[in-house]
Amino acid sequence: MNQENLTLLWTLLPIELWNTVYMVFVAAFISICFGLPLGIILTITEKNHLKENLWLNHLLSAIVNIGRSFPFAILIVALIPVTRFFIGTSLGTTASIIPLSIAAIPFLARLVEASLKEVDKGVIEAALVMGSSPWQIIRKVLLPESTPSLIAAITTTIINLIGYSAMAGTMGGGGLGKIAIQYGYQRFNPTLMIVTVLLLIILVQGIQMVGNQYTAYLNRQRGKKE
Repeated sequence: MNQENLTLLWTLLPIELWNTVYMVFVAAFISICFGLPLGIILTITEKNHLKENLWLNHLLSAIVNIGRSFPFAILIVALIPVTRFFIGTSLGTTASIIPLSIAAIPFLARLVEASLKEVDKGVIEAALVMGSSPWQIIRKVLLPESTPSLIAAITTTIINLIGYSAMAGTMGGGGLGKIAIQYGYQRFNPTLMIVTVLLLIILVQGIQMVGNQYTAYLNRQRGKKE
């Protein structure tokens, strides 16, 4: 490995690794704040559920489907005016958080909906018979019963965001994707590309491992309670 590669590895990679982590986890936080409530609403407004409202359910479902249908590369370009409005620029690490969040919200909402649908309807009906309000059922039945599945959904979303962040780096954003394209591909430097890919793999594996272990822990705790 020549001196130029070593310099780039020691100077750029730590910064852009941090930028990737920053983008991914801020976008994940925003997607949880919006995607979790959206998934709950999609679930409880279904037919024969807590707050049946088919008109609202179909409207939100259509919006989620439209959001999920956009390829991320196209979404970044389409959201340039929105990003400029909120951030002041469409380039850079912080600016990438806007399209990352908007891409992740409908993705997470569908996963949350699927997780909540796994809850036994008999448990929900029992809570209704005991006089629980819809909010109490959501807080004390739906969310606790589906927590392991929700953690797995959030883990999947974060991993998905890592892939999106690498793509954002190729289109003016920061992060490891920027290193791979600008300093690896465009400068014919396969060493940097390989190191960048390895870092992304390690990041994904680490997050997946933490998510799996926490999900397994929650399942063991539930087994002890039962």
